[in-house]
Amino acid sequence: MIKPQLTNTVVMVRPVDFTYNEETAVDNRFQHRPENMQTVTRDALLEFANMVDKLRAAGINVLVLEADQQPTHSQQVHTPTRTPDAVFPNNWFSTTAEGELLIYPMYTQNRRAERRVEDLSKLLIEQGFRVSGLQWVAGEDEGDQILEGTGAIVIDHLQQRLYATESERCDPEKFAQFCQQQGYLESYLFQTQDPHGEAIYHTNVMMSIGEQFVVICDECFVDKIEYSQVKQSLQLDREVIEISYQQMSEHFCGNILQLRNDRGEPVIVMSQSAYQGFTAEQREKLAQFGQLISCDISTIENIGGGSARCMIAEIFLPKQAEQIAV
Repeated sequence: MIKPQLTNTVVMVRPVDFTYNEETAVDNRFQHRPENMQTVTRDALLEFANMVDKLRAAGINVLVLEADQQPTHSQQVHTPTRTPDAVFPNNWFSTTAEGELLIYPMYTQNRRAERRVEDLSKLLIEQGFRVSGLQWVAGEDEGDQILEGTGAIVIDHLQQRLYATESERCDPEKFAQFCQQQGYLESYLFQTQDPHGEAIYHTNVMMSIGEQFVVICDECFVDKIEYSQVKQSLQLDREVIEISYQQMSEHFCGNILQLRNDRGEPVIVMSQSAYQGFTAEQREKLAQFGQLISCDISTIENIGGGSARCMIAEIFLPKQAEQIAV
C-alpha cells in the first residue's frame, strides 16, 4: 500500500506550561534563557493561538489538545509534573494510515509527562478517527534507548525510508529496531555536529521531506560520504534544497512541514523567522511545491528551541466507518 506523505489533519497542544526547560537545555543548543520570565507563557499562548487560526484559515484541520480541566484524584493529591515543552507533541506520538498510535520514549523526565495517551485517543476518536492499535515503541519504561518520534526520525512515507542523526534523542539500536518492526525499506543513520562538536539534538531541525522536495542542512554532516549517500537517496525523486548552518540554527529553516489543505492543495508551514531566513531563490523554489504559510512564533522558537514543524503532530489515521442507517 502506498502511504501518503501529506495529511490535512494535525494535533497541536496549547502551551499552558510553556517556559524555559532546564532539563532539555542540556543538549538543545537552540534554546535561549529569557531575560524576562514573566511574559513568556502569555506570549507563547498568543503565538500558538495565532498559528492555529492561520492554519485553519488555510484549510488545515487543527485539533487542539487542551489542558486537563478535571484532574484525577491522584493528581489532586500529588502535584503533576509541569510540561514546558508540551507544545512540541510530534516527539511523543505519531500515527499510521493503518490506525496505529505510536508512543515514543523520551529523553527527559518532564517530557515523559507530556504523554497524555488517553486524552489524545479520546480527542481523535471524538473527531471521527479510528485508533485500532496502541504501541509503546520502547515499552512504558524506556530506560536509555531513546527515540523521540518524528523529532528524531524524518520519514519519507512515499518511499518508506527513514532518516535520523544519532544523538541523545536517537539511540542507534532503537532506531534500527524501529525500522525493522515498522517495515521500512531503507534507513539512514548519520553523524552530525554543531560548531561546539555536539550532535544536532533532533533531525527535524536540520531536515524536512515533502512530496517533491527536501530541505536539508548539509553543513551539519560530519562525514561527507554519508551526506553524499543521503543526498543521492533523496534526489532520486525530489528536489534537494540545501540550507546553511546559520539558516538552520538562527532561523529554523529546516523545521518546516508540508501539509495538504481541505481543497487538496499543498501548503508549507514555517515560522516567520524561517521565511525570512530563506533566500529569495529558495522561497521561490519552495513556492512551487505549495503555498507558504509563515507564523510568528519567536518566543516559542527562542526559548523552546523548536519551531513550526515541532509544534505539529500529523494525523494519518483512517476515519471511522460511517454507520449505515437501518
